[in-house]
Amino acid sequence: MERGKDTGLTNLPLFHIYGMTVCMNVWIFNGSRIALNPDARDQKSLFEIIRETKPAMFPGVPTMYMRLLERDDLEDYAKDLKSIRFCNTGAAAMPPEVLHEFEERTGCLILEGYGLTEASPVTHSNPVGGQRKIGSIGIPLPDTEVRIVDVDDYTKIMPIGEQGEIMINGPQVMMGYWNKPDATASQIKDGWLLTGDIGRMDEDGYFYILDRKKDMINVSGFKVYPREVEDVLFEHEAVENAAVIGIPDPEIKGSDIVKAYVVLKDGFKASEELVGEIREFCRKNVSPYKVPKDVEFRKELPETLVGKVLRRDLKEQELGPEE
Repeated sequence: MERGKDTGLTNLPLFHIYGMTVCMNVWIFNGSRIALNPDARDQKSLFEIIRETKPAMFPGVPTMYMRLLERDDLEDYAKDLKSIRFCNTGAAAMPPEVLHEFEERTGCLILEGYGLTEASPVTHSNPVGGQRKIGSIGIPLPDTEVRIVDVDDYTKIMPIGEQGEIMINGPQVMMGYWNKPDATASQIKDGWLLTGDIGRMDEDGYFYILDRKKDMINVSGFKVYPREVEDVLFEHEAVENAAVIGIPDPEIKGSDIVKAYVVLKDGFKASEELVGEIREFCRKNVSPYKVPKDVEFRKELPETLVGKVLRRDLKEQELGPEE
């Protein structure tokens, strides 16, 4: 970025840590002009702001890119996106199919990154101008150390390629939660932050998120991470959006079944036949115990104001509020 010359696009709520840092603080630090789009869902306003201010970067979340892809005229706006050197995405997993289609239709490069509020928030990103790995959150930022540790014993560091909880140490990691010493002690271990996210590191030092530790589904002792099943669902031609949770198996005590919630694309109608097609599609792409036993069609899925699907709301609707 050119200090004092580039324009930053603020396309996310500033009360959210992603919007506050990536959409505001970065550009203030850079001495740049900020173009504010008050409503990220107002696509007409968004394109007008981009056309008039020519921002250098497009910050977004997966659902934002999905909604833009619903436009039949998206290619007509591609010429207005020439100033954008890259788009970034965070807050939730980016389905590879969405990334590929958006890049193909707009010519804009999308770089995935990762962070969390407790780390101020950014810890990883695919490098601008360096090697990008689709499906990866990239490499740690400078001065940031990352470990993959055993989910039950944070002192045990996992080998390259194996799954575990992501643990982070760096200048951006919080000192602790305000007036919550017990919560702080459970998350901060000798200055290292236990993120609650399950991931792995490859031989090149690139990291991959599998899912939230708390969202893991136990199917008769087998671990199922919702994101893996969701990624397969996004590959089905009828699926616009999807979310997966675990609900108690009525036949096996202590076990869950996989349930999928699906929003259909225009032109597809909910039916038992389509449920069968979706389950058969999953069966061809994941292990049998990961195939959703139940598929429910929805017009929309509950989301945060930055467009992150709220699995906990779906679980609450299914099982009632936690006591």
